Amino acid sequence: MSRLRIKQVFIGALITIFSFVFISASLPDSFFEVTKQLDIFTTLYKELNTYYVDTLNTERLFQVGISAMCESLDPYTDFIPEDDIQEYRQQTTGRYGGIGSLIGTRGDFVIITDPYEEFPAAKAGLRAGDKILEIDSKSVRKENSDVVSKQLRGKAGTNVVIRIARLQADGSEKEITVTLTREEIKIKNVPYYGVVKDGIGYIRLNGFTERAGIEVRNALTALISKNKVDGVILDLRGNPGGLLNEAINVANCFLDKGKEVVSTRGRVESQSHVYYTTSDPVDTKIPLAVLVDEGSASAAEIVSGSLQDFDRAVILGERTYGKGLVQSTHSLPFNAKLKITTAKYYIPSGRCIQAINYAEKKEDGSVKKKEDSLKVAFKTKGGRIVYDGVGIDPDLGTQADTLSQVAIALFTQNLFFDYAVKYRARTPAITNSRNFALSEADYADFVQFVTEKNNFTYSTRSEKLIDELKKVSEKEKMYEPIKNELKEMNDKLVHDKKNDLNKDKDLIKRLLEQEICAQYFLNQGRIESTIQSDKEVSTAIELLKNKKRVQGILTVKK
Repeated sequence: MSRLRIKQVFIGALITIFSFVFISASLPDSFFEVTKQLDIFTTLYKELNTYYVDTLNTERLFQVGISAMCESLDPYTDFIPEDDIQEYRQQTTGRYGGIGSLIGTRGDFVIITDPYEEFPAAKAGLRAGDKILEIDSKSVRKENSDVVSKQLRGKAGTNVVIRIARLQADGSEKEITVTLTREEIKIKNVPYYGVVKDGIGYIRLNGFTERAGIEVRNALTALISKNKVDGVILDLRGNPGGLLNEAINVANCFLDKGKEVVSTRGRVESQSHVYYTTSDPVDTKIPLAVLVDEGSASAAEIVSGSLQDFDRAVILGERTYGKGLVQSTHSLPFNAKLKITTAKYYIPSGRCIQAINYAEKKEDGSVKKKEDSLKVAFKTKGGRIVYDGVGIDPDLGTQADTLSQVAIALFTQNLFFDYAVKYRARTPAITNSRNFALSEADYADFVQFVTEKNNFTYSTRSEKLIDELKKVSEKEKMYEPIKNELKEMNDKLVHDKKNDLNKDKDLIKRLLEQEICAQYFLNQGRIESTIQSDKEVSTAIELLKNKKRVQGILTVKK
């Protein structure tokens, strides 16, 4: 932003402030505090600008102040400067111009990590693990992923020339140059759907950007029209939400036209609305299970909560996040925007699932979730008891697999990914991702790859606790009396990495198989492979096969 524009912004802000002060002088005393603080603010800036020892960075100073003001309210109210508008639009629409691939950093280079199906990177044959050497004949070695991402993105229809290095079976690298034509990339809300087992359909919904409702409607229609479907699983795990209208459209796939899905209530009357389904549903009879977890939030909670309130679906999994706040965007001068929390939303039973009251912060600024003892009971359409203020409680609780320390370390150190790249380099093809299983010889090779060639290291929880106890005891000058005992405990806990890899073999093998399937069949391959060993999906399948049990869960016991 130029100094002239900064000056214009500041003058504009002062005019607005003083106009507000002038107008509010005739308003009730409740506005006195506002005018007082605005007066302090403008005078403070004037003093800083006049007397501070160094020249002020006005843009930075104002943005820090604005950001701090927004952050003090809640995590969702946010100032979006002009430079960040494109990124914000991508988050809400799921669209951008580029080659269609995630990227990441490995050593001195940025690499391809996840090409998207049906977009330029995948169509040109780029693979996960390909190292980006040059973009348009300019080296990108030692550039960070943000810089490379900006160079790869651009207007749809324009070309970009990429030189990559690809791992070969013998461990060498082959350099390849490809020319890609950028396209408008629309990240799918529904990355996968299909019949998983015994006539049970499955739809994975990852987000609620534009067209989420249409994507779910099309997936559900295709499942029903092409297969004998005895039940449907809608997977909302890890779905952070998105557009409210798309939540209504998704719920509408399973609910009759004219049903209330959600209402919003704000301090300003214009922010209070009731939203109804507007179209005929795809189906209202087929047994439905909705998978949720603590990562399911906002629009995902509107869908799962409304389907629960109408007794249309069994909600299965873990308690959801608890975000019952609605944001809207307001235009600011110079193409900036303010995303502001304007209302709370309420699902058909009348409950608000917001778990944190940000208006009641402690003196240190911390907040806490609503206690279970303070929950208020509501009823579904069929009379089942449900509660407010804690997210969506599942009808049937499950516990997802927890990763062991060794599995977490393998993931964070990218060793699953790196071995999958190596496997692809030496294995031209695999049959499919549903039935792929790593051989014993391949798993032994993976163990050798990890233990002998990658300096793999990690600490167990017990080792971390002992290390923490050592630090605390040293700080409190209590270490000397217990150092021998601590050393003895630590020696007993020293783990054999190879033994740990074999002890957790089943879990590690599944995770590795998923990463290898992604090498050949991209994200769809990863999802298909994951489903085969997903305990919650298996629980949902068994539930939906038992229609009497489904009906029993959704009916009030007399």
